[in-house]
Order: sequence, then C-alpha cells, then structure tokens
Amino acid sequence: QLLRQAGTFRSNQVVAERMMDSMDLERERGITIKAKNASFEYQGTRVNIVDTPGHADFGGEVERVLNMADGCLLVVDSFEGPMPQTRFVLQKALQIGLKPIVVVNKCDRPDARPDAVVNEVFDLLVDLGADELALDFPVLWASGRDGWASFDRDKRDRGVEDLFEAIMDRVDAPTNDATGPLQFLVTNLDYSGYVGRIAIGRVIRGVMKPGMSVGMCRDDGRVDRGRITKLSQFSGLGRSEATEVLAGDLCCVEGLPDIAIGDTIVDPECPEALPRVSVDEPTLHMVFRINDGPLGGKEGKFVTSRQISERLDRELRSNVALRVAPGESADEFKVSRSEEHTSELQSRFGISYAVFCLKKK
Repeated sequence: QLLRQAGTFRSNQVVAERMMDSMDLERERGITIKAKNASFEYQGTRVNIVDTPGHADFGGEVERVLNMADGCLLVVDSFEGPMPQTRFVLQKALQIGLKPIVVVNKCDRPDARPDAVVNEVFDLLVDLGADELALDFPVLWASGRDGWASFDRDKRDRGVEDLFEAIMDRVDAPTNDATGPLQFLVTNLDYSGYVGRIAIGRVIRGVMKPGMSVGMCRDDGRVDRGRITKLSQFSGLGRSEATEVLAGDLCCVEGLPDIAIGDTIVDPECPEALPRVSVDEPTLHMVFRINDGPLGGKEGKFVTSRQISERLDRELRSNVALRVAPGESADEFKVSRSEEHTSELQSRFGISYAVFCLKKK
C-alpha cells in the first residue's frame, strides 16, 4: 500500500497481491525468505524499503540488510501480537540503534485485540532492553488489505497518509559524508548471467559513479582493483540506472569480479575497510546425491551429479548463507543451511533427483 499510494504504479497497472514475495515458496507459505529492496518517493523525498525475513533461521539474511536501514516499521497482527520471530528481528534492530514505528495490522479482524497487542509490544521492548527513545514509539492502526493506516483507528479515509508522515518524522535522514573518500559496504548479492555478481549495499561515505576505479577490501586484508561498469538504484519494485549515487543511499554495483558479502568498496588511494558483516553459521546439514533407488530416472530432467553440481554452484553465486562441500563419493554433496531454508532448497532443486539426509548440528 505504501508503494501504491505513493504513486509508484500506474492507475491501470496490474500488480500481484503479495508483491514483495517474489519467490514461489514465499507466496505459498506466506513468509519472507529472501531480503528484498524497493523504494518510493513522498513529497520529493526518496524512501528506501528493505523487506527482511522475520525468522531466526534466516539470520544470514536479516543481520546483513539491517545495516542499510535508518529506522524500522514493526508490523504485528492485531490478534496474534508479537510472535517468536518478532523478538529475533526486533532485537537485531535495537542492537544497531533503529527506533521502531509500531504498525498494528489487520485491525479489520472481528477478533482483533489491538490495545492488548500494543501492551505486549511494549513489554517485549522492555524485555529486550530498549532505551527510552525506542519505548516512546508511535502506534498506527492499519489494515493492509483495505489500504489504510491511521493514528486514529476510527478514521480510515486518509489511506496510509499518517504512516507516510510517521516515517518522515520518526526516521532521520542519512547523515553520511558525501565529501570524503569512498566507502561502500556490500551487504547483499544478486547475480546476472550477463554481468556476473551484483553487489548491493549502502554508500557509507563519498560518491559512486559508473566508470570510476575502485578498490575492494577482502577478508584476508587484500585490496583488489576494479572498475564500476554500471550503477542502479531501486525504483519501486525494480531498478533504474543511475549516473551518481551519494552517501546514505542504496544501490547496486556491477562490474566488480568475485565481490563478496562484507567486502568494502573504497577509493583505491584511501582503502579504509569497514567492519565486516557476519553471516550466521548453518544449523542444518544435508547430503545431496543422485537418486539411485529403484525409481531413479523415472521422472525429472536433472538427475545426474553434474547437473546437481552446476545447480549448487549457481546458487552459491548469490546465496551467501549456503555452504557446499564434497561428499564421501563423487555423487554426493554436503550442503549446510538454516533449518527453515531446507524446504526452499527442496522447492528449488526438485526432490526427484536429490535425497536429503538431515542431521542437526
């Protein structure tokens, strides 16, 4: 609704209901697995959105992308209240100083108990050790389905205008220095078959432009050289090419070989690396191997170890929370990932050619 009512889409444009859930598994299960970026403009101000997973098992996604944010919207169900996954993500947000705006959603439910939910949110913040600024949170009553969010639950005729105003008032504008030497922290990755890895993150200091020479501070202390071929900024649910990105904004960088999560893109004459972001270690270990059972080869197109290896290699290009190691034979691969992510891997790879041996750590 934020994107719709900010005028991001044409009046006759057809948009999916759960537009931020781009993966089939996300739409099927109604959860967020991969962090995603979007943006809208409100009264001449550019506002970036980072949709984060809500579960601890997706910590590899959550902790990295929170570094790109200046504030957060804490969305809670008007009946269910804060869930166990709410505690995890909110704790990570508070640790880096983000101040929440509480949005009590689904207030149109007949069994809604919004006042009790707000008290539960306050208790949760106290339990997590939030400071006084975080405890003084604004509360908006909302119904995403009906398209309204208001400070007054009885006034539903202004759309999400109150939420726009809360974001502008509560979330401070970036204060990053645009005049100093370049620093860009890579917090996410995408992949294109044409240009290779695409670094996603926030410009912490300086200015980025296409064609400029940069350094890449690696985890072993090396500083490699490269050249930016293209810059893109988030526009709505897509991306638009940019000629310049200032400190404080988010962008996508193309043209840098073997860029990795945690690398810092810097001015080669002043290579100051930022603290590396960490990725949670896997909690579940699986063995992928070809189906050698009596029904092996009866269905599925990708049934050989070579095809499994190629698919895993392709996944590793953008999925930094995945670990792959050789198995006991040439037909096996040891894959490590978080527990909740197992069903996503099954969905992506197809169970017809893989046998999963699950072993908790």
